[in-house]
This record gives sequence, C-alpha cells and structure tokens, in this order.
Amino acid sequence: MARAAIVHAVGDKELDLRDDVTTVDPGPAEVRVKIRATGVCHSDLSVMTGVLPMSTPTVVGHEGAGEVLEVGDHVTSVQPGDHVVVNWTPDCGICAECLRGEPYLCMAFIGDAFGNPRFRIGGDTPAFGMAGVGTWAEEVVLPHQAVIKVDADVPFEYAALLGCGIPTGVGAAINTAKVKPGSTVAVVGAGGVGLAVIQGARIAGASTILAIDPNEAKHPIAKQFGATHTATLDNLDETKGLLTGGGFDYTFEVVGKAAAITTAWQTTRRGGDVIVVGAGAADDNFEMNAFSLLFEGKSLKASLYGGSYLKRDIPRFVDLWRAGKLDIENLISRRIQFEELNDAVRALTKGEVIRQVVLFD
Repeated sequence: MARAAIVHAVGDKELDLRDDVTTVDPGPAEVRVKIRATGVCHSDLSVMTGVLPMSTPTVVGHEGAGEVLEVGDHVTSVQPGDHVVVNWTPDCGICAECLRGEPYLCMAFIGDAFGNPRFRIGGDTPAFGMAGVGTWAEEVVLPHQAVIKVDADVPFEYAALLGCGIPTGVGAAINTAKVKPGSTVAVVGAGGVGLAVIQGARIAGASTILAIDPNEAKHPIAKQFGATHTATLDNLDETKGLLTGGGFDYTFEVVGKAAAITTAWQTTRRGGDVIVVGAGAADDNFEMNAFSLLFEGKSLKASLYGGSYLKRDIPRFVDLWRAGKLDIENLISRRIQFEELNDAVRALTKGEVIRQVVLFD
C-alpha cells in the first residue's frame, strides 16, 4: 500500500489523500518507479476543474522524478536503481509523428492513459493516472518510454521540473519559436512556465524580454529570471511602443485563455510569431478575422510540451543547469510533504506561488 492523491469527480475541491493505493503489476515493457519528487502545476488544477478532461477517479500529478524499482523482461533502457524523469507524453518511435521528428505529438499511449486504470484504491476500486502517469503517488507503473534516465547528481526536485515546466517553457523558446539572438520577446503570463519561457528566451540571446502579468508582485521575479522589462495589461500598449515601436518578434501566451492569445496577437509585430503554450479549455474559442490573419503576416504556432524530445533535451537542460545558465532552484517556491497537497492546491489557485514540489521520503 502507498500514498496517493485522488480526485473522484470533476469539480472536487479537496484531494482525497489516501494511504491504501496500489499500482498494477508491471508488464514486460513496463517499469515500476518510486516517485521521489513531484511538482504542483496548473495543469493539475485543470484536471480537478475539468478544463483538461480525464477519466476518474484519477491519481493527479504529471511532473515527477524518481528511482526505478523494477523493470519488465523486455526493458533494456533503464534498470533498478536508475534515477529517471517521468515523460507524460511517451513516444513509440515508429508512428508517423515520431518518424517526422515530432515525438511530442505521438498518440500511441493516449488510449491507454484514458482507458487503462493504473492504480487500485483500497485493493478494489480502479483508478486512472493523470495523463497516464499520476505522479502524486509514491509508486507508479509506466511504459518504459515514459521514463528518461537522468544523472544521479541531479536533485530529484530539479529532475521533477525537467518533466514538464522546464521543457514546456524553455522548449517553447528554443524548439518551437527558435528565438534568434538579438530579437525581441514578450511573454504573457509570469507563472512557473512563463518564467521558464523567459529563461529560454534569455538563453537563446533575445535582447529585449517583456514579462506581461497583471500581478505586479511577479514582476521583480520575472526580472530575476531574465526579463528586461515588465508590464501590466493597463500599460502594455505604452510599453510596447517604447520598446519596439510596432510590436515584438515573438510573443508567448502562457496562460491558457483565449483572451491571453488575443493579447499576445496584439503585442506581436507584423510578420512576427505568436506561440501558444498555455493549456486552455475546449469551449474557450479564440477568434481572428480572415483579413488580419493574412495581411498582418503573423504566424500562430502551438507549442505542445515545448516541442521537446526529452531523450535529447533533458541532457541539454542538465548541461545548461550545470553551466549556471538555467536556474531551477529559484523556480521552486516551496518544498512540501504529501499531507500538505490540499494547501498547495489552494496556494496555487490564489497565485501565491511559482512551483511547489512534493518530496516523498
């Protein structure tokens, strides 16, 4: 029996914190992982509220890292004792998307995530894992493609963020937008992923990086991570004019709202790129008239998982961290225990924190 945080139905305000949850046994191509650290992300809240659909009951959590306990007979990529990052979008390696070099679009395991319960509550009740993983649990059983080995000197709480926040944000700047040195960048939303986008733009060599957030308490934090300027929605037009004249080369939407995409579009220069990073609701429609779409010459791009290929990108991110170019430590607002998860959800809902990390003993 192990601890796990359960949502029984969409709209639940409180997590059911259990100590009687078990995993399924690993199959020949699967691994059992002891989760040592897991992040508390806005996408987790979106599962609780129903913005991101998921089968229930669900073990929440998708951003995690841990230690391999057991491997199936066919697994050769990792072995017991290895430290690993959980990849919530595992790639099969043989589908059209994978062969095109877009593993983050692989759908091979999606059906399994929604239709195959990975846990049992109290020994009898089946439960699913969020995004097919469910890292707010002490143990998970995953396809071997869903774990990426990481060097043992990387702290587990850092490795957890390498599973979502950092590849989603830094990857959006480096992989999706391919920000050019000397360019101008704006980021709508200065939460955890937005700060990772800012770091990615800084690493890529952007000369001007504007962080846009209505919460002015986030502005000095954004500058700590590389923003050169900050703005609220009220002074955005004035700031845009002062910094660029006509708009930014790249603008990233990291909120998950149609209104924020509109803000990003209006902040971008003619011919610039608008990159959508936030996970929004299916009924939140973004509208653009056909004239503007063509004659403003802007590109609207989606950045799922930061366009990241974790087998390639996690070693890159680790190298950047070791070189002092990627700040992971200061992305972590607080380290908490499992029993504090409901408080962590409330703090994130109120916008009081950047990233909280649950540490399992």
